[in-house]
Amino acid sequence: MLLVGKKVGFALTGSFCTFEKTIPQISRLIEEGAEVLPIMSFNSYNINSKFGKAESFINRIEDITGKKIIHTIEDAEPIGPKRLTDVMVIAPCSRKYYCKNGKWDYRYTSSYGCKITFKE
Repeated sequence: MLLVGKKVGFALTGSFCTFEKTIPQISRLIEEGAEVLPIMSFNSYNINSKFGKAESFINRIEDITGKKIIHTIEDAEPIGPKRLTDVMVIAPCSRKYYCKNGKWDYRYTSSYGCKITFKE
């Protein structure tokens, strides 16, 4: 069990076509021993699409994790300052997103990866 004792924040964004492949990954993390904190963007939590109803996705995720989904800015704000997670998964995370670490700028995160500095 690689992830025993690790807290993983799993955030789903509004790319609804990926949910059927993404949601089972939450189960895989839990099988590996991780504690998963579910998070959804405003759109992914509220919008029904041709790929499924928001309520259906919400129920599946809450059943898998046994936790209520964080879906508002106010509820999400304490995640960082209170160190509620050890690592965050943003799914999907397309090439248009990039992260910055100091002077480095990694613009193609899905193909190149994104270096993050973890501080104790």
